[in-house]
Amino acid sequence: MDSVRGIDEWPVDNAAAAVVGANGTVLGQHGDANRQYRLASVTKLLTAYTAHIALEEGVVELDTPAGPEGSTIRHLLAHASGLAFNEHRQMAPAGTRRLYSNAGFEELAEALAEHSGIPFAEYQSEALFVPLGMGATKIEGSPAAGAVSCLRDLVAFAAELQAPTLLHPATLAAATEVAFPGLSGVLPGFGHQKPNDWGLGFEIRNGKSPHWTGSGSSPRTFGHFGQSGTFLWVDPVAGAACVALTDRAFGPWAGEVWPPFTDAVLAELKA
Repeated sequence: MDSVRGIDEWPVDNAAAAVVGANGTVLGQHGDANRQYRLASVTKLLTAYTAHIALEEGVVELDTPAGPEGSTIRHLLAHASGLAFNEHRQMAPAGTRRLYSNAGFEELAEALAEHSGIPFAEYQSEALFVPLGMGATKIEGSPAAGAVSCLRDLVAFAAELQAPTLLHPATLAAATEVAFPGLSGVLPGFGHQKPNDWGLGFEIRNGKSPHWTGSGSSPRTFGHFGQSGTFLWVDPVAGAACVALTDRAFGPWAGEVWPPFTDAVLAELKA
C-alpha cells in the first residue's frame, strides 16, 4: 500500500506501520518489523484483552468489586471508576465521570492477580502473548503503559482483534460497545469530549472531534494511542486495522500527521 509509506514523511527518527485485513492478511507494511518500541498507553489494549480472557475463564466477572469504593472490573475497564489519572485516589463516584486513569488499569491488573492467584505478567504471557506468538512483547513496569513490542507482534494482535481466537466473538463485540453511555471527559491530547465514549478497555471513535484517527474513520472504530507516539486502530466498517509505532513522544506533530495518514489508508482500502 502506497499510503503506509507515508510514515517516511513523519518528523520522527524511526517508525514502522502496517495495515491488517479482517482475515489477518497484511495488506501493507513499511519499516523494520522487529524493532522494539515502547507502546505507552497502547499497553492498555493488551491488558484489557487479558482481562477479557480472564472473564471468559471465570477468574472474575464484570461486576466483581475492584478498585475504589463502588467500583467493579467493568468500571476499571471503562475508565469510569472515578480514580485519578496517575493516583490511586478516587475523584468522583464510580460510574459518574469518564476519568482516564492509569491507576485504574493498575488496580485492574492487581485484581486479576488476586483472583487468579497468578502474577499478572505471568498470566498475561500465558493467556495472550504465547498463544499469539508475541515473543518480543513484554511489560516493563505498569500494565497501563509499560509494554515494549514490535510491529510483527502487534500485527498478530491486530489480526486477533478482528477475528478472535482467544475470545468468543461476542465477548469482543460487547467490549467494543460503549460502556456507561453519555459520560463526558478528557481524551488526553485532544481535549474535552462530550460524550467521551469508551468500551471495556477500548476507546471508541463515535463522533469525537478532534481525534487521533481520520475524518473518514467510521464511528465504530476502536483502539488506542500512546504517549510514546504509537497507535493501533480497528475500523470494522473498513474491514481493517492499522498499527503505527514511532520513537518520538506524542505531541502536536502527531495530531497533524496521524489523521491524514489514516484517511489515506482508508481511501486506498476503498480504491
